[in-house]
Amino acid sequence: MEKINSELFIILMSMLPINELRGTIPIALSMNQPVVKTLLLAIIGNLIPVGPLLVFLRPVSERLRRFKIWRRFFEHIFNHTEKKARIVQKYGALGLILFVAIPLPVTGAWTGSVAASLFKIRFRYAFSAIAVGVIISGCIVTAIYRLAQMAL
Repeated sequence: MEKINSELFIILMSMLPINELRGTIPIALSMNQPVVKTLLLAIIGNLIPVGPLLVFLRPVSERLRRFKIWRRFFEHIFNHTEKKARIVQKYGALGLILFVAIPLPVTGAWTGSVAASLFKIRFRYAFSAIAVGVIISGCIVTAIYRLAQMAL
């Protein structure tokens, strides 16, 4: 894979809500991409959507909820996130770090951004907490991948 294409691939894949860096890091490392570079690009890519989500999610969702189909969509997302993110509700920004850092399905930067919006955590605290959580998660995923690779 060409250098620029592999870098762009890592960033774009990390931006996706389902994949995030949890899926991107193992894919990129299995394609023999450098470990540190992969980790850094995946973190950057995973954080790109966080700012716009924190700023625009609530006002856009409030406007779109006027329409039945969007109301159902946002209610589903917010209700699902509220159930999963009780730690965020209880501990605020610290809970948000833990929620995002645990590399399990439905606990990444996208869901963390929804939780921060839902529980009205201020932008600077939310972004910082999500960034720390993403870094921790990226390190955990990388370490697990590397350990699994050594075991083989």
